[in-house]
Amino acid sequence: MRSPLLRYGLGAVALVALLALLRMRTSPAPETPTAGNEVRETLKVGFLPVTCHLTCPVTDYATKTSHGTRFESQRFTDFPTVVETVKSGRLDATFMIAPLAMKLKEQGLKVKIAYLGHRDGSTVMVRSDLPAKTLGDLKGKTFAIPSKYSNQNLVIRKLMKDEGVDPADIRFVEMPPPDMPGALASKAIDAYFIGEPHAARAELDGSGRVLYHAKDIWPHFISCVLVVTEKLIGEKPAVVKDLVRGIAESGEWAETHRLEAAKLVSPYFRQDEKLLRFVLTQPPDRVSYRMLTPGDDEMQEIADMGLEAGILERRLDVKGLVDRDFIPTEIHAARIEPPVAAQ
Repeated sequence: MRSPLLRYGLGAVALVALLALLRMRTSPAPETPTAGNEVRETLKVGFLPVTCHLTCPVTDYATKTSHGTRFESQRFTDFPTVVETVKSGRLDATFMIAPLAMKLKEQGLKVKIAYLGHRDGSTVMVRSDLPAKTLGDLKGKTFAIPSKYSNQNLVIRKLMKDEGVDPADIRFVEMPPPDMPGALASKAIDAYFIGEPHAARAELDGSGRVLYHAKDIWPHFISCVLVVTEKLIGEKPAVVKDLVRGIAESGEWAETHRLEAAKLVSPYFRQDEKLLRFVLTQPPDRVSYRMLTPGDDEMQEIADMGLEAGILERRLDVKGLVDRDFIPTEIHAARIEPPVAAQ
């Protein structure tokens, strides 16, 4: 006969097994929505910590508590990493400079430009101790641009042509944007052209002054665009529509809530709120988040300038690149309760 201790042990094991079986039968599957627990579509959207991409983290913040698609902003520090992540299939939506998007299309990557990130928002800075008043005054000087694929490169080429400046008269170098303010302060370079807030850094510390705002050279200047893959458009068109609407509404909100926007995006950018407030208010039209529908004429102009600059190898018809089907006909400001802005 079995001992009482053994019988009690076997009984306890059987009881635990029975309770586990009942729990498995009565618990819902993880994918099954329960009352008050909505299952939401989630999409990661790439951005760099520049004010040209400000609507990306604002949309992230707005969709934390809204219904519909949840858009999670994914921070990058450079565009080559963004490109590799898109090519690998791990990122289906991102902000990037327009000429680079065009280059990817030329290389056969199936992407579309669905919206713009901003208007204006780039600045030409020159050393404070230099008397230069025009680009021509920088003859013999060193001028930094972020990359040959940047719109800043194209705009400077346009400005040289407009002012009759020989490109050989200025030494152009490519430099990571975060390094430009320090290089200017140390006099390693004499001027640079970049998206904000990297220009404002030099303005605030006194090492540089504004030579041109982008809006003064090319009104309604475009640098960055919202790029989505054709795969995402084909498989989840409703998500793309939700994303473009979210970016549009975030831009409309940022236009009239600039101090709040600086407060909101500061932790996303990992940058000083004071710097971002300066960029968004000094002057207020330094960067704009309205009129973000890309026009064929302006996008074709960028593509043609890219061909002339040697960025593109053949003429690109932008009608095969721009997709405006997801842009809302009416744009209302996003409903956002941000942190209280500092005074």
